[in-house]
Amino acid sequence: MGKRLAYNCFYFENADIHFDFDKFSLTSEAREILAKKASWLQNYTNVKIRIEGYCDERGSNEYNMALGERRANSAMEYLVTAGVEASMISTISYGKEKPPDPGHNEDAWAKNRRAHFRIVAINY
Repeated sequence: MGKRLAYNCFYFENADIHFDFDKFSLTSEAREILAKKASWLQNYTNVKIRIEGYCDERGSNEYNMALGERRANSAMEYLVTAGVEASMISTISYGKEKPPDPGHNEDAWAKNRRAHFRIVAINY
């Protein structure tokens, strides 16, 4: 992988979008981030990504798995509407599993309500 692509992959994967409590609608900030991701994906059509939906620790496992799925799907729908090929994208929900912040307060919960983007393949 070239240095430029590696650099861009790092920034692509490290720009999560965040959600309000119990919501899967995209904020204006999330839309700005997704617009940049859409542009990047249109330039690197050989990349396959996975969008991972996450929730905070509040709520049942079942509820949070469904909410995480809706969050990942809302991000995917934005990207596809922006012109990214749906075949480049897969989604998964981790619900409240694997939180980046293990805290039990609003700051931690806000960090954990997110969609994370992983590059899963680069086809040459």
